[in-house]
Amino acid sequence: MALPVSNAKASPAIMSRIGKNADRMAAAETDPLPIRRSLYEKLSLFTDVPWYWIAAIDQYERSMSKVKPKARPMLGSTVGVFIDPERWAGMLNPNSEDSSPASIRFFNGIGRDGDGNGQADRTSDDDLLYSLVSRVAAYGISDDDFSIGLWEYYQNNRAVQRIQQFARIYAAFGKLDLFEHAFPVPIGTHYSYNSTWGTGRSWGGRRTHEGTDIFADHGLPVRSVCYGIVEVKGWNPYGGWRIGIRDLNNFYHYYAHLSGFDKTISTGDIVKPGQVVGWVGSSGYGKPGTSGKFPPHLHYGVYSDRGLMEWSFDPYPMLRRWEQAERKRIRSGK
Repeated sequence: MALPVSNAKASPAIMSRIGKNADRMAAAETDPLPIRRSLYEKLSLFTDVPWYWIAAIDQYERSMSKVKPKARPMLGSTVGVFIDPERWAGMLNPNSEDSSPASIRFFNGIGRDGDGNGQADRTSDDDLLYSLVSRVAAYGISDDDFSIGLWEYYQNNRAVQRIQQFARIYAAFGKLDLFEHAFPVPIGTHYSYNSTWGTGRSWGGRRTHEGTDIFADHGLPVRSVCYGIVEVKGWNPYGGWRIGIRDLNNFYHYYAHLSGFDKTISTGDIVKPGQVVGWVGSSGYGKPGTSGKFPPHLHYGVYSDRGLMEWSFDPYPMLRRWEQAERKRIRSGK
């Protein structure tokens, strides 16, 4: 006869794990980045996969869960990895909640024991991250082989590209704390802006304005708002000379109507907040080189990657936050 729950005693191993999970969750609530970095480095030792690849996978998974919270609920306490029950336990496994590594392997599930407790727990940070990284690394740990493994896992070229981009950003700076932002033009210069997202546009057909116009003097420096990677650079009939930068939140930052670019920056380069990438202009609405059809301004737009497509959203609230935060940093001398 089973004991009442109130009288049952958990084993020392279970109690130890419960205590560790509680400590990890408490630490993650205050500052999750050290906890994540520790997990990445530990897993890197076990798998020989560089920590920045592991961080990139976890961050990509986290970005997908943020845009699809109902379809991809948080499973662990700090990592962003989501693996559905069927993929974890195996499609033909009669027990979709199986946590036995042996039976999961038998049914070709990807769930693995990452923390050495004998269980493949789909709510364990260690098990989730180890399972995904191990599956990808089965194709090899060189950059090319690992990219093949990513494609085999996601079956999505966009996902592979994003993870490659994130890995390059992490590797370039050697840290996880890469979410500081800057205002697109220097604070203290002459500029003005209001919420212009969603207003009508007529050139090139009826369409809505997907961004915020920051009116400023011709030639005023335009800066990266984030740590990121230059994804696009060149001419666009609508945006003129434009540059696009991808950040670790999987946001695409679009800067248009520039008068020119910083010539030292190329597609694929890594940038940081406040770094000059170009200058305010009035280019666009025509063939390459067209300029002067409207007052000089920076069109700043932002798009969220949802896996198979991207959606624009109003950047005005973020611009206000970044402007105020940068003013505060300047006043404090930081």
